[in-house]
Amino acid sequence: MSAQLIDGNALSRQLRQEVTERVIALKARGVTPGLAVVLVGDNAASQVYVRNKVKACEDTGMHSILERYTADLSEAELLKRVEALNNDPAIHGILVQLPLPAHNDAQKVIEAISPAKDVDGFHIASAGALMTGMPGFWPCTPYGCMKMLESIGYSLKGKHAVVIGRSNIVGKPMALMLLQQNATVTICHSGTQDLKAMTLQADVIVAAVGKRDVLTADMVKPGAVVIDVGMNRNDEGKLCGDVDFAGVKEVASHITPVPGGVGPMTITMLMVNTLESAERSA
Repeated sequence: MSAQLIDGNALSRQLRQEVTERVIALKARGVTPGLAVVLVGDNAASQVYVRNKVKACEDTGMHSILERYTADLSEAELLKRVEALNNDPAIHGILVQLPLPAHNDAQKVIEAISPAKDVDGFHIASAGALMTGMPGFWPCTPYGCMKMLESIGYSLKGKHAVVIGRSNIVGKPMALMLLQQNATVTICHSGTQDLKAMTLQADVIVAAVGKRDVLTADMVKPGAVVIDVGMNRNDEGKLCGDVDFAGVKEVASHITPVPGGVGPMTITMLMVNTLESAERSA
């Protein structure tokens, strides 16, 4: 058998259409959702991400501002800018693009963002809300993964989910979201002794380590659902994920491609979070 693709581009288009309709309804009440994106330095990948985020805002009818600063901007100046955006009623979401230049304490900058405007879901208050099942903003990438599972009508109740990776941005929040849906969750990482033994038990596998071919066909139970969060380059320089796609798609029931899988969903969920922030303030 060959796995069914979970198309992140198609799902993103559908969700963005829903966002656009909700933005129109909110504008009719006199509120335009606003996102501020702060970019410090000239990291090439960050510039691409930021451009895509600003474009997504404009496409859905939201208001967006992009603040660009040179790499020598002091941490004190950056914190002052964040504080001004916290106090700006036209801004409902604040995103400081990571990584920041080395002289900045990234966590300190993230903690300076008001939790009410933390649409990236990286603030410690957002992490605490996810942990305790309280309302808050979910980090966009794992949130997008959950929407992909929802889109195929997959019930996680009683299923065994294995998350490969334990980052604060994807791995840990992903595990908590799966847990909320009554999955039994195992987190694997660089200290896991027998990764294959773990993944062969899994009904759902989320690979999020940023390492090529970390998951191969012999590590996947027939019929498992595989979500590939990785973003790497192969020997030819083409984008690829953490999963050996060609092999695993012959074993899995569903699989996300790279590119065109989780990537577009991350920006879409940022739009959803920004919209929800504006709806709360309205």
